[in-house]
Amino acid sequence: MFLVGLTGGIASGKSSVIQVFQQLGCAVIDVDVMARHVVQPGYPAHRRIVEVFGTEVLLENGDINRKVLGDLIFNQPDRRQLLNAITHPEIRKEMMKETFKYFLRGYRYVILDIPLLFETKKLLKYMKHTVVVYCDRDTQLVRLMRRNSLNRKDAEARINAQLPLTEKARMARHVLDNSGEWSVTKRQIILLHAELERSLEYLPLRLGVLTGLAGVAILLYLLTHYLLPYA
Repeated sequence: MFLVGLTGGIASGKSSVIQVFQQLGCAVIDVDVMARHVVQPGYPAHRRIVEVFGTEVLLENGDINRKVLGDLIFNQPDRRQLLNAITHPEIRKEMMKETFKYFLRGYRYVILDIPLLFETKKLLKYMKHTVVVYCDRDTQLVRLMRRNSLNRKDAEARINAQLPLTEKARMARHVLDNSGEWSVTKRQIILLHAELERSLEYLPLRLGVLTGLAGVAILLYLLTHYLLPYA
């Protein structure tokens, strides 16, 4: 099995693309949801965050106050790196657990929805394929203004705060162009899914695991039939 990192930009249509992949029966892991999960009370990352940043980052119910924590690390690279050092290992553990579940269920690939895939580059090395949901800037601007009821200035400020989609598209292995009709985008998704399903890149890992299991089975057989009777 292999991993596919999928990203996009504000108002590029990434959520709609993810829904189509799910309708096609694909396994999808939302890394943002996972990041919120690992900082819940009772988890190691939650305890470490409170130890490092203090109880002022807690809500009354014990949950992390994401706004307060965000304000604490805003424009402070050292604190941001410290927070990342706490949360990223836990996110990777959860990612591996979820991925292994899909592996056992026979999926050939898993899509990871990662908003900052190319900005942080932390998870890039695990991705066999990368996909960007792209749309041209004018389309992105119009969609964002309509969706969020923003004026042009505010919408442009939000778009400018992100890595440009043209740069993400340049770095990605696959680009889904969502600038035009949705039917055209949907056809691109279906074709990409078919390409990934046909790929044999999942075989090495699956064969390696099967070989390992076969080795364990043979060892157990030898132990039970030849060694244990003389014990």
